[in-house]
Amino acid sequence: MDLQDYVALDATAMAELVKAREVTPKELLNLSFQQLEKVNPRLNAVTHTRKEKALAEAAQAGGGPFGGVPMLLKNLSQRLKGEPLTSGSALLMSPVAEHDSNMVRKFRAAGFQFIGHTNTPEFGLKNITEPELHGPTRNPWDTDYSPGGSSGGSAAAVAAGVVPLAGASDGGGSIRIPASFTGLFGLKPTRGRTPIGPGAGRQWQGASIDFVLSRSVRDSAAMLDGLQVVQPEAAFQTPLFPGSYKEAMQHPFEKPLSIAYSKQSPVGTPVSDEAKLAVDKTVRWLESQGHVVEEKENGVDGIQLMKDYYVMNSGEISALVGRLEKGIGRAITADDVEIDTWILNQAGKSVSAAEYSESLGSWDRAAAQMAQLHETYDFYITPASAYTAPKVGELTYGKKEQMELRARFKELDKQKQQDFVYDMFLPSLTYTPFTQLANLTGQPAMSVPVHLSNAGLPLGVQVVAPKGEENRLLQMAYQLEESSLWLGKEYVLKHHV
Repeated sequence: MDLQDYVALDATAMAELVKAREVTPKELLNLSFQQLEKVNPRLNAVTHTRKEKALAEAAQAGGGPFGGVPMLLKNLSQRLKGEPLTSGSALLMSPVAEHDSNMVRKFRAAGFQFIGHTNTPEFGLKNITEPELHGPTRNPWDTDYSPGGSSGGSAAAVAAGVVPLAGASDGGGSIRIPASFTGLFGLKPTRGRTPIGPGAGRQWQGASIDFVLSRSVRDSAAMLDGLQVVQPEAAFQTPLFPGSYKEAMQHPFEKPLSIAYSKQSPVGTPVSDEAKLAVDKTVRWLESQGHVVEEKENGVDGIQLMKDYYVMNSGEISALVGRLEKGIGRAITADDVEIDTWILNQAGKSVSAAEYSESLGSWDRAAAQMAQLHETYDFYITPASAYTAPKVGELTYGKKEQMELRARFKELDKQKQQDFVYDMFLPSLTYTPFTQLANLTGQPAMSVPVHLSNAGLPLGVQVVAPKGEENRLLQMAYQLEESSLWLGKEYVLKHHV
């Protein structure tokens, strides 16, 4: 096998070759590192590698459904024993993980070979990947642009053919946003579907969930087969799917679907013509397949929901900073963290227990509204992002702007702090206003790579389903993958081999 063969394969194909003894795990590792060394100087997708350890482990690789396949982990929550997990923050540069996370244990049981960790914004707070600690990750389609975030390093590595899939997580779109920006398939499972912890029963009050980014639907389906779990200690659980996702995705729908769609931003921000065109193309294709499609808003107050989302972010970051302060034995200052972390930390100190509880209540009301919508409609479709990827640096505040933000925030009373947080994130939210809804309602949602802009950048379409119905999302994704709408592997083969 040469490098061109390697980057063209998905994880399922690699595993089949290992089982057939046509390639060894060590050969796959060497090709993965060869591709990494070729593209990472330009992309900065991977911040930590473990080549010698991985090669030493290769002799025992080969078991499990993905035995011998190289994989990258996200540098956030996906702990690997003996390796650092910085979460994009200088505060976490020194410690190494004392044990695998439950998610990584599942990856290990599936047979993956871990080659390192991917870049992520500090504490996963942004829809771009430009941490001060590690520097910006760049988009393989055009390195002037961002691959998105917070799973941007994983997306860039998969899109560039370093690995066929990579660990990711999604707390407000962090799988679907980079999937949209890099032409990948990005599925966010139902709340409670995949492992959490140990040491935690929830992430971001259930908004965040770990999974993968992949180039093929069958890889994500097979991963969901291996990762779905009911954990007694977890705060949120969903019943196990009784069949095989990989088999279910290949079944045609038993009857025509009823599908709602919207091209309007839920927070009233502009939506590009490219994003609208992506939805229109998908809608026309669905109609050609016999499905009934209707333009309809979901009835959720998107602006209020985002404000309540930021209340949660504020509280969670303030609690995190408090734990870190206990760990290092001193107060954390503005110089220790990035501006987004600092502002959220300060705002979180002013949020009352009643306000925090009420904000979570709005998530449940939104979930009820979406459940009512799904009584009529099987799926709800929107753009995955309102625009193609932003340029690197476009959404990152400069030093002068950061100083101004801190000074302005200090003058605010408690009532105005959350409005300030909303405004601070509004430039980023304008790019990606569609994904947060599914995080707060707990529904599964996916970004499918069905559009290439006039500028040559990908843009995905989001499909949201009722809770527990990843199997139906995968059915639709598999059918789209077989259609002419799906973006293929041409970029990787043309530009990176």
